[in-house]
Amino acid sequence: MPVPRPLRRSAVPRTVVDTRLTPELASVVSDARRRALRVGDRQIDTAHLLHSLLEADPDARAVLGPGTRVARVLGYLAQRAIGYGLRWRGSVEDSGAVPVVRLPEPRTVGGAGTWSPSAADAVEGALARAARRGAGRATGVDLLEALAADPECRAMEVLRRAGAAPGAPGVAG
Repeated sequence: MPVPRPLRRSAVPRTVVDTRLTPELASVVSDARRRALRVGDRQIDTAHLLHSLLEADPDARAVLGPGTRVARVLGYLAQRAIGYGLRWRGSVEDSGAVPVVRLPEPRTVGGAGTWSPSAADAVEGALARAARRGAGRATGVDLLEALAADPECRAMEVLRRAGAAPGAPGVAG
């Protein structure tokens, strides 16, 4: 069982993060924040990001393949949002799969609220992926690839259960 990592605060100011995301991805991040608040979760996790991403980004949905697969993923996420299905409410997401620097204070991404370590890593990973490909802004596909980089995060658990994890038969990525 992984050792829980303390939450940490990102040093990247919110305005810098917002300018390094496409407008569509910035909207996904804002929606994930609202989604977490609406359901009473203590922090924004990778499942909130995945839910918002798949609702908003046709390119990210296309990576997962046929619409029935995406519908199944959204079904799992909707069940979770209303309190059924996968039970994570009130717990801190920390897969332990991606090592991070340990800092004692709550972690935020650009001052955008408290994020799980895995969710903050995913947003920061999307920014790094965009930079590596020479793009000025991260896209939804960058975020989806960053989520897939942590095979133990909540988003990947949902994708695996729905048969839509990148690398699964019939799934691009």
